[in-house]
Amino acid sequence: MSLRQSALRFQCLYTTARQRIANLQQRSSSHGHADLSYSTASYAPLRSTLRSTKASSVASIAPSRPVNPFRTRPFSTSKPSYDKPKTVQQARSRYVVGPISFLSVSLFIGAGIGLYFYFDYEKARMERKRVAEAAKGVGKPKVGGKFELVDQNWKPWGSERMRGRFALVYFGFTHCPDICPEELDKMASMLDLVAEKLPPSAPNTPNLLPVFITCDPARDTPSVMKTYLREFHEDIIGLTGTWEQIKAVCRLYRVYFSTPQGVKPGDDYLVDHSIYFYLMDPEGDFVEAIGRQHSAEQAAKIITQHMEDWKGSIVKG
Repeated sequence: MSLRQSALRFQCLYTTARQRIANLQQRSSSHGHADLSYSTASYAPLRSTLRSTKASSVASIAPSRPVNPFRTRPFSTSKPSYDKPKTVQQARSRYVVGPISFLSVSLFIGAGIGLYFYFDYEKARMERKRVAEAAKGVGKPKVGGKFELVDQNWKPWGSERMRGRFALVYFGFTHCPDICPEELDKMASMLDLVAEKLPPSAPNTPNLLPVFITCDPARDTPSVMKTYLREFHEDIIGLTGTWEQIKAVCRLYRVYFSTPQGVKPGDDYLVDHSIYFYLMDPEGDFVEAIGRQHSAEQAAKIITQHMEDWKGSIVKG
C-alpha cells in the first residue's frame, strides 16, 4: 500500500468515526443514559480499527533502519556480543591471520637481502668483464704473445704451455735486493690463497700457472733461477734465455727494463724494470695487471673472481 492510499484510507475512517460518534451522542441525549453502555461497546471495535490503521500507516511512512548485528534487541543497553577465543591457540591465531604476519615480513626482508647481494655480485662481475674486454679492445696495445725460452731445469718452455690455464707472469731478476723478493713472497701467498679457494683438483676449475721471467739473462742462468725460486714457492716456473729472447718477450708484455752500459762479467749492478703481475686467461689474452698497491689477499680475490667467471675451455694438470 502506498503512502497516499494509506492517508486517504485513514481520512475516510476518521470521518466515518466522527459521524458515528456524533450520531451516538445525539441518540444518547434523546433517550437518556440507558443506551450509553451500548454506545461505548459499539465504539470499541471502531477504536481498535483506527489504532491498527494508524500503526500500519506510521510503519509504512517511517524509514527503515539498518540492522546492527552487535545488538541483541532494539535499544538494548547490553555490550556487543563478540566471539571470544576459547583456547590459547585461537587467541594466537588472531595475530597471524591476515595479509601481514611475521612470516610474510620475514620472507619479504629475506628476499630483499638476497636480491641486494645478487645485484651487487652481478655488478662486480660485469665490472670485471668490462675490464677484461677493455684490455682486448680495438686500438689497445696487445699484451702477451708467443715466445720460446728455457726453464730452470734447462728444458724448452714456450707460451703454448700456458694455453688452457690462467697464468700469472712476473718480470724481475734474482739479484734484486728488495722489490723482487717482496713481490715473489706475495706471489707465493697469492698462490696459496687461490688454491684454498679453488683447489687445482676441483673439476671445471682452471689451474693457475705462476711464471717468473728474468730481465737479467746474463747472470740468471737456469741453475741460478732454480736455486733462487726454491726459496719462495715450488710451483713457480723460472724462465730465461738470450738477451734478444728476453728483450722480445718484454716487448710482447709491454715491460720496461734497462741494464747499465759497459757492464763486464762479474760486475754487480741493478736492472730497472716494470713491477706488475700480468694475469693471462686460458686463451692467452691479457686480463688484468696487479700492482704493488694490491695486497696478497686483494690480488688473490681478483684472480679467483676471474677464474670463477671463466666459461671457456680449460686444460687440467
